[in-house]
Amino acid sequence: MTRGGETVRVGVIGRGFGARVVAPVFAATDGCEVVDVVTPRDEAAVASLCRRDDVDLISVHSPPFLHLDHVRQAVAAGHAVLCDKPFGRNADDAAEMCELAREAGVMNFVNYEFRCHPLRRRLRELVRDGAMGTVEHLQWTSWLSAWGPGAGRPFGWSFDAELGGGWVRVFASHNIDFARWTFGEIVDATAALRTSVDERPDADGRMRKCTGETGFTAVMRTATGVSITFDSTATAPIERPNRVTVIGSEGILDMWSDNVHEIGGWLELHTEAGTSEVFRVDQDGDNHALEMTPWATIVCDALQRGAVEPDTPTFADGAAAAVVMDRLTRPGSMRARTTTPAGDG
Repeated sequence: MTRGGETVRVGVIGRGFGARVVAPVFAATDGCEVVDVVTPRDEAAVASLCRRDDVDLISVHSPPFLHLDHVRQAVAAGHAVLCDKPFGRNADDAAEMCELAREAGVMNFVNYEFRCHPLRRRLRELVRDGAMGTVEHLQWTSWLSAWGPGAGRPFGWSFDAELGGGWVRVFASHNIDFARWTFGEIVDATAALRTSVDERPDADGRMRKCTGETGFTAVMRTATGVSITFDSTATAPIERPNRVTVIGSEGILDMWSDNVHEIGGWLELHTEAGTSEVFRVDQDGDNHALEMTPWATIVCDALQRGAVEPDTPTFADGAAAAVVMDRLTRPGSMRARTTTPAGDG
């Protein structure tokens, strides 16, 4: 933790999203400085970064099967720590990371940056203000082609359930967090899982069996009785933008995305009086700027003040979402599998 007003010095673990998005955003944030970016596969580099005394925050963007080890090292050195989603391989990993941070008394965050997306924030405000009356149902649909047979993506942790992979954890973790944050704690969850690409080549060209699902239909319920359905696939032949619908006792609210990356979009409120556009976001360029820029500011401000503001996602939120994801992917979930191999594109 820094002393009030001092620069927050950030060390980043991750050469993918961490180096491409997180480090530049922190570097561009007032009051922040990125001191180093290391690859998560270099154990010595990770250990050296975590031991540095000129670091205030370790930002962990390694694959989920490495989250626990990297968080443990950061916490042991007394650093505040931010961890990416899906926050470990499972709920056990998540619970252990929570306990480590609690015992050490360090500030902690989970990278649920989509809480800062202006469309999602405005939707939550309308829900909380009762614009649709009492909320009864949330429906979330997303069709992407990121993992299709012709996508050319080699086998990696994303396709291995034991390593924290599968479309539920890779894609739905943000949406589960948003549903909890907006509609209340999720107390029941089940899913039908789909695996439409049975195997794909690794970086060396060897065919590997895919144990992580490539699509799912989830049904959930909150403590207040709101029903929730998520329907998503990573292997659609054509990508389609997200559509979110909130049904209440007095109206329906739709959130439409202009594209699959949610760079822009709008909200429409439907009531007996008619339909009205209540909010719109027009944005070109970087698809992470809308949410990552304000999120980095929130994290840096919290470290400078020495206090985490309400609604900032912490390890506790990551652990709660991990419990829901474990329920959705538990043994005995309805599973459908085809034998379509991933081609060369």
